[in-house]
Amino acid sequence: MESNTSNKQRTIKKEVTLKGVGLHTGANVTLKFVPAAENFGYAFKRVDLEGEPVIEADANYVVNTQRGTNLEKRGVKIQTSEHVLAALVGLQIDNVLIELDSPEPPILDGSSKFFVQALEEAGIVEQDAEREEYVVKDVMSFKDEATGSEITVIPSDSYQVTAMVDFGTKILGTQNATLERLSDFKKDIADARTFSFLHELEMLLEEGLIKGGDLNNAIVYVDKEISEETMKKLEEAFNKKKLSVKPNGILDNLTLHHPNEAARHKLLDVIGDLALTGTRIRGKVIANKPGHYVNTQFAKKLSKIIKLEKRNKIPQYDLSKEPLMDIHQIMAMLPHRPPFLLIDRILELSDTHVVGMKNVTMNEPFFVGHFPGAPVMPGVLQVEAMAQTGGILVLSTVPDPENYLTFFMKIDNVKFKQKVLPGDTLIFNCSLITPIRRGICHMQAYAYANNKLVCEAELMAQIAKKK
Repeated sequence: MESNTSNKQRTIKKEVTLKGVGLHTGANVTLKFVPAAENFGYAFKRVDLEGEPVIEADANYVVNTQRGTNLEKRGVKIQTSEHVLAALVGLQIDNVLIELDSPEPPILDGSSKFFVQALEEAGIVEQDAEREEYVVKDVMSFKDEATGSEITVIPSDSYQVTAMVDFGTKILGTQNATLERLSDFKKDIADARTFSFLHELEMLLEEGLIKGGDLNNAIVYVDKEISEETMKKLEEAFNKKKLSVKPNGILDNLTLHHPNEAARHKLLDVIGDLALTGTRIRGKVIANKPGHYVNTQFAKKLSKIIKLEKRNKIPQYDLSKEPLMDIHQIMAMLPHRPPFLLIDRILELSDTHVVGMKNVTMNEPFFVGHFPGAPVMPGVLQVEAMAQTGGILVLSTVPDPENYLTFFMKIDNVKFKQKVLPGDTLIFNCSLITPIRRGICHMQAYAYANNKLVCEAELMAQIAKKK
């Protein structure tokens, strides 16, 4: 997704509050947008419940999609989350906490317009962290065979969305809407209101489901003959003395903001529902007959793929570049010597991370005894090599590293993913989990070979002066 000025994450300057009623509950609700830290994403907080539980805006918490996208985590619910989330994505805000004193955000006028206004009033600020983006490289799609609804995403230079709707009714046939730039969301999409057909409305009224309904927050398309009895019920439900059907088949006094307002609102819903992937998308989304079910199923599929890709994302290093430290400089700093010196070069070194390299050859002494017929580098030596790389990081914090030794204190969450064989080039990346204190270094370490993660571990080591 393109950003206005840079690819930095953004949040809001200050808290801002909105009040209204929930569409389905009819309850008064107060919603507060609260600034959030980098990499926080979006989450809802139920301040009316004991312990003020938080539900992250995550596709895996979607429990049903009747009349909106409904989330649930450990019994705590959030209903119709999509209009709020669409406003956040549309304004390219990455990190916000949404506090609610009810399970449902206010419906307001059935669009994202008032959420956008409130967020702009709060002010948008840039943060230090870079925005993570999922770059679509292959065509992916999800189809709901029952309804024929389908969502596809294809590679593109920016986040774009096209929604195509076909309701098969005379009153509302085929409509399309496209958003080519997120920066146009406010002007072109935000004010598109939710809508329903008369036949759906009758059913909802009977089930007592639209208590907050008011003709100012939903466009009602009259897709059938309307009886006097139904008209009376509607007048009662909407608290109106007199209702009528306009020539364009819309109930009462609402004027469409756009001829294709229904398609624009469906596009708004797609943006809100795909926010549940938790990551910015760089690709073009084409939604044919979208609905909350197909949107959220697609969001679940996409978030799985994104998580997998993040896990397998291999940093790229230029091995032909002059190393930061060669073997002589490493030996001047580390007390280890062959055959137990397990790194050949240091490629990167900062206050918080270090990257080292080792060429694994058939000449390694451990291959003599570790499956000579099928040589495999022992996992424990991969961990030792990562620790030696980390040792460079911690020893670089003292002026006289040659007078210190490093000792393991703890090894946690070790996972071996792939075999390491003769001929492999191993890259070790260690970064601090917490700052170095009193010579204690706590770091997350990864080892890569052949563009794959081969090993990972959480390591804790301490440097001590030689006796």
